[in-house]
Amino acid sequence: MHHQWLLLAACFWVIFMFMVASKFITLTFKDPDGYNAKQEFLFLTTMPETGKLREEKHFPEDMKPTGKMLSDRQPDQPLVYLERLELIRNACRDEALRNLSHTEVSKFVLDRIFVCDKHKILFCQTPKVGNTQWKKVLIVLNGAFSSIEEIPENVVHDHEKNGLPRLSSFSKAGIQKRLKTFFKFFIVRDPFERLISAFKDKFVHNPRFEPWYRHEIAPGIIRKYRKNRTETRGIQFEDFVRYLGDPNRRWLDLQFGDHIIHWVTYVELCAPCEIKYSVIGHHETLEEDAPYILKEAGIDHLVSYPTIPPGITIYNRTKVEHYFLGISKRDIRRLYARFEGDFKLFGYQKPDFLLN
Repeated sequence: MHHQWLLLAACFWVIFMFMVASKFITLTFKDPDGYNAKQEFLFLTTMPETGKLREEKHFPEDMKPTGKMLSDRQPDQPLVYLERLELIRNACRDEALRNLSHTEVSKFVLDRIFVCDKHKILFCQTPKVGNTQWKKVLIVLNGAFSSIEEIPENVVHDHEKNGLPRLSSFSKAGIQKRLKTFFKFFIVRDPFERLISAFKDKFVHNPRFEPWYRHEIAPGIIRKYRKNRTETRGIQFEDFVRYLGDPNRRWLDLQFGDHIIHWVTYVELCAPCEIKYSVIGHHETLEEDAPYILKEAGIDHLVSYPTIPPGITIYNRTKVEHYFLGISKRDIRRLYARFEGDFKLFGYQKPDFLLN
């Protein structure tokens, strides 16, 4: 009888230990599953929201990212380039900026846009922002020369010889088709630094020997805008600034003709609110932007952007301050008022260090 009780007690003990072990095993292996299930539930409920937020950024057909898609929701396009396009869209909608951001897609604009039909590319020329090198790229792509190194400097800007058709040379239907379907880009630069570059290139150094800038345009600006009539020096940057900031300068611009493209606003040159560009490059980040543009256009395996000299693209505030030294705040503010659209459309900081 004693043995039977011992056996019964042992059975109960074994059953009890089995139940404890079973509970322990259940707790050990069930908790991670529950954690993963919880995490998976969170993942499934939050990811569509992220996707939804991305999808709610509606881009017009011509403005959609041009990069290959890694998935349905993640374009292979760095955020900075999408932000640049988004900034333009928002600025174009700003009614307070309307007169500074919108322009007609006229023959003047179409003359600024060069065409590469073979690779379906449109490039809008913005002088004094490294455009000579981009022209060389397109000249090679169009087949006029087999490499950039072979292109003579005097041919790059000779539109009878460089093989670069302008968009204005096509029929109205051809223009619309290309604007709608081609890869489109242009390059911008801090607006005031660009004006300094234009002044130096055309009125100081004049390396391409374009005498009309010094002998025709400069005297016209001096006669109209120089304060000290006894001053006999050649055109000064102060004269140039006063001319550019004058709201009534247009009659003089008409006399100067297309030579003024070197200091016309990006808005007037390329109509970014009317033409939906694929990529906007910045001169200050050209080392990254140039390879990206070539890749997005699908031509990076065919041609490379020419080597960029070290430091040439860096914004030089000291130089800007030097050129504007001694120029009245009134004249600088009038100049900014004219180029405010360029500053805001392309994300350049307002030069308060000059204005205040």
